[in-house]
Amino acid sequence: MSSTDPSHSGRAGSVILLHGIWALPVMMEGMARALRGHGYATLNPLYRSRAHAIERIVDGLHPRFERFAREAEGPVHFVTHSMGSLVLRAYVARHRPSWLGRAVMLAPPNDGSAWVDLMRGLRLSGLVLGPSADLLAPRRTPAMRAALGEVDFPLGVIAGTRPLMAFASDPIFREPNDGKVAVRATHVGGQTDHITVSASHVWISRHRETIRQTIAFLADGRFAKRPPAVP
Repeated sequence: MSSTDPSHSGRAGSVILLHGIWALPVMMEGMARALRGHGYATLNPLYRSRAHAIERIVDGLHPRFERFAREAEGPVHFVTHSMGSLVLRAYVARHRPSWLGRAVMLAPPNDGSAWVDLMRGLRLSGLVLGPSADLLAPRRTPAMRAALGEVDFPLGVIAGTRPLMAFASDPIFREPNDGKVAVRATHVGGQTDHITVSASHVWISRHRETIRQTIAFLADGRFAKRPPAVP
């Protein structure tokens, strides 16, 4: 079965996964396999992250989400990475699905990324990010903020703290970051829970602790408490 086809092999619930910009569903397939192993049906679709404006992206995904939800038993959860988290926010604001359950965002640029400002200064943002540059920027227009809406659903956020190339990213952020997004910028009003893991932006969805905590949040609405350190 391809990574973009739904699998309804389990009864624990259903999960839609959304990859980030410049990515493919395969980047979320490790997470999808883990979810299926815990009894979740999954949908891991492709969307054109840098070719279309956010409204066109969410409207294009809407029919697939609705079909998946009709076949699901109970609420449908989301697990999103990077820009996929903003796609989810825009989707909820635009379509208000009655079937929405819980959501876990991995390394979400809820308050944008400093890299976008750097690319704009170099006049590369249009080439690299396309229409998504406005979505990923730290300073958004009122229209873009309205398109993202408010978080009014159960949401857990997992931020990374281990950039792949700290020598390049740390001078840009000058604060804890995952190489692409500052930990501070992953927070969003209305979030239910927030944790950090020692992972980079690119690989956070495949990190063992990320997967463990994601499954915990989908099941309980909270991240799992870590055991106390041994003295």
